[in-house]
Amino acid sequence: MARMYSKKKGKSGSTKPVKKTKPNWIRYDKKEIEQLIVKLAKSGKKSSDIGIILRDTYGVPDVRFLVGKKINKILQDNNLQPKLPEDLMALIQKQIKVLKHLEKNKQDKPALRGLQLTVSKINRLIKYYKDSGKLPQDWKYDKDKIGLLLE
Repeated sequence: MARMYSKKKGKSGSTKPVKKTKPNWIRYDKKEIEQLIVKLAKSGKKSSDIGIILRDTYGVPDVRFLVGKKINKILQDNNLQPKLPEDLMALIQKQIKVLKHLEKNKQDKPALRGLQLTVSKINRLIKYYKDSGKLPQDWKYDKDKIGLLLE
């Protein structure tokens, strides 16, 4: 996501190589990579964690290039997709942490402002996911009941 008010994306970060050929040091084929993804998902890993584990442990630089599908698509094909998208879950967890912090520190105004920004991001994401069909149209966000959904 871009910065909230400056519309800038930031300058740091790595770039993927332009050359799209399979490196000769990769010893896994498509089926093995898909099996690794399914195994990691069944052990409770999120899709971003799966990508990091594949990159760091198994030496798979780009799942989409090697398999032809994204990690989320592979999870969806195997019925391992989580109920809520990962970025929405992360924002909801952040909101819960800030709410717990504000219970102890009632005068923390910067944290209150951060909570307002996080809630607006959550609402924008919910609107996007409802429009794109990833969430049902009748899905409601209730901050009191959302903690039960995360467990």
